[in-house]
Amino acid sequence: MTEKPFLVSGRNTLIHKIRKLDLLVINGDDQPPVLVTHKGIKEYTGVVPDNKRDAKLLDMEMLDVTNIDIFGEEKTLLFVQTINGKEYKIDYSKHGTPLFIKIHQENAF
Repeated sequence: MTEKPFLVSGRNTLIHKIRKLDLLVINGDDQPPVLVTHKGIKEYTGVVPDNKRDAKLLDMEMLDVTNIDIFGEEKTLLFVQTINGKEYKIDYSKHGTPLFIKIHQENAF
């Protein structure tokens, strides 16, 4: 089995760990998808791949946080640590505002 490009930490934290694969984070059907790259995080505005195989062709790993292997439920608040040492807070209750995705912590290596 191949190594996963992310780790799950605690109840609501994802850690991105493989630079060559972006993470496409899906949080239920009603929330916007978020793209995690090695440089940062942004709301994903492209077409969401139909399955994980199609996502791999786009150099993405599709993560559904509602999957039992990740968190098992939709999240209102999600933290994502990127490869560049920044931790972002995604607050789905603030979608459409500048507070939707913001830097939570910045670590110096």
